[in-house]
Amino acid sequence: MKRWELFPAISQQFIEDNPGIDPLLLQLLFNRGLKERGDISAFLNPAAFFDPFLFKNMGAAVDLLIKHLKAGDKILVYGDYDADGVTSSVILLETLRILHASADAYLPDRVSEGYGLNKPAIKQAAIQGFKLIITVDNGIRNREEVAYAKQLGVDVIITDHHVLPEGPDSLPDCPYIDPADPSDPYPWKYLAGVGVSFKLISALLAKSSLPEKQKTLIAERCLDLVAVGTIADMVNLLGENRCLVKEGLRVLNQNRRHGLNELVRVAKISSGRPLESWNVSWQIAPRLNAASRLAHANDAFALLSTDNKEEAETLANELNQRNISRQQITEEIIKQVEDQIDKDNLPPVIIGVAGEGQIWNEGVVGLVAGRIVEKYYRPALIISRLLESAEFDPETKKLKAKEVSFKGSGRSIEGFNLIKAIESSSEFLDKYGGHYMACGFSLKSEKNLELFRQKLISIAEQEIPAEAYKPKLKIEAELPFSKLNQESAAMITDLAPFGQNNPQPRFVSYSLLISDIATMGFESQHIKFRLTGQEDKSVKAVWAIAFGAAKDYQDFKVGDYVDIVYYLEINEFNGRRETQLKIIDLRLSEKTATEK
Repeated sequence: MKRWELFPAISQQFIEDNPGIDPLLLQLLFNRGLKERGDISAFLNPAAFFDPFLFKNMGAAVDLLIKHLKAGDKILVYGDYDADGVTSSVILLETLRILHASADAYLPDRVSEGYGLNKPAIKQAAIQGFKLIITVDNGIRNREEVAYAKQLGVDVIITDHHVLPEGPDSLPDCPYIDPADPSDPYPWKYLAGVGVSFKLISALLAKSSLPEKQKTLIAERCLDLVAVGTIADMVNLLGENRCLVKEGLRVLNQNRRHGLNELVRVAKISSGRPLESWNVSWQIAPRLNAASRLAHANDAFALLSTDNKEEAETLANELNQRNISRQQITEEIIKQVEDQIDKDNLPPVIIGVAGEGQIWNEGVVGLVAGRIVEKYYRPALIISRLLESAEFDPETKKLKAKEVSFKGSGRSIEGFNLIKAIESSSEFLDKYGGHYMACGFSLKSEKNLELFRQKLISIAEQEIPAEAYKPKLKIEAELPFSKLNQESAAMITDLAPFGQNNPQPRFVSYSLLISDIATMGFESQHIKFRLTGQEDKSVKAVWAIAFGAAKDYQDFKVGDYVDIVYYLEINEFNGRRETQLKIIDLRLSEKTATEK
């Protein structure tokens, strides 16, 4: 059972210090860390985007880019294989070509090349005559690779948003633009890779001689993909990111880009309502990411950049099928991992390792780790086994592993710093990286794998308190029944777009009476409850719905009093608008329990 945890209520003083703002809205803003009047005003009345030249190195980067543009040099956009990297690459390449640059893009293969710049790709670029490489969503840790490019006569501009390596001597020797740089004066530190790419585009356009109207149109053309990449990368959706996503969703809903339109079609997203951030998170981004998880990101790149509707349709269908395959593969690996778990004696950290006869796709092990964490609420590491070399066994007539390596991905829970634990076990690893809640790593020895497993479990045993294994359900505020109306729902909608650090608010209400129950769906898999705040049936009631959870709540009956955690929404159907609660969790109230 989840622990319900309410945010602390705001003080009366805070309400008095912010007159004219509804106390419920103030509570939600306070929960998001917005406690100063200036921050509150900036959220409620977002200004224009920040000047890109506030980045300390933007001027130098743009000057270098313009130099190569004027010389007619070949320019290579070097991206990444996830949705953020693909969208970053598309918008920069499109803009460069609009400006008549001789430009192309390169996305590394997830499995054979991995993340970031690599020397073979740089060498090939030099052979092909490229004189400038611009990275997007990568590169800040590639000092050695940048030096290699320079040796080959290739300049490099890095645009990235990841944490910088420690020490000035570890930084690449080239112009770099990275909001995560603590020494950079740029006021918003949480841009996604596509946001940084957009800033470079904005700065380049500002220095161009194009008419202002044309500059605006070119920049606006990018914003749909800026929204997609930002949402997909799960960065902080406050500050400038909120502005970028809000404007990006507006452009996205104008249906200009064939590739996105076709993704909407294959995802079976209803065309009756504007696309929201959750549509991108759960329906569009997974299909884009499926490209590299099972094959190559070039297909996602082609989909988003094509001007041919038929090509877009073909590519979208292919990515949709690839996403279905990805889902199936993920479920198969989850089952194999669960076969390794002692359900009655869960370890402090779950470590699933592919057996000798098991092939776990590297592109999905991170997804598997996330699903295992969700189900068991334990940190989870999922490790694939890679065959480096083998020999034929004449007795079994099969290949026998001669040399193996291991590659894994991990996800954590609140209260356990995963990357710190990985760093403490780094003597057994070849490579690793990540942050508090997620990591990636590789190692080459089976012996080291076992030592690594033991070390990590030991660290988890020492550092994870028992209460951390009980998942928390964070609730923004308690709402009385009288507040469950369209006015409250509309006010909450104004907080959108929702995402990281600005989640859709969860509310709780206590002792609501169930006056009616109905099941819905082809297999009656959904359930809804008609709720009121008192037994007087003349009082207008509200419907609360739990999608796919009819079995979970089948024991509730008419006459029960319940406590409910929910999203407050407006349901629009057949021209009617009514308040609706989307159930997150439901339990019998103490009133019901006492009466029984």
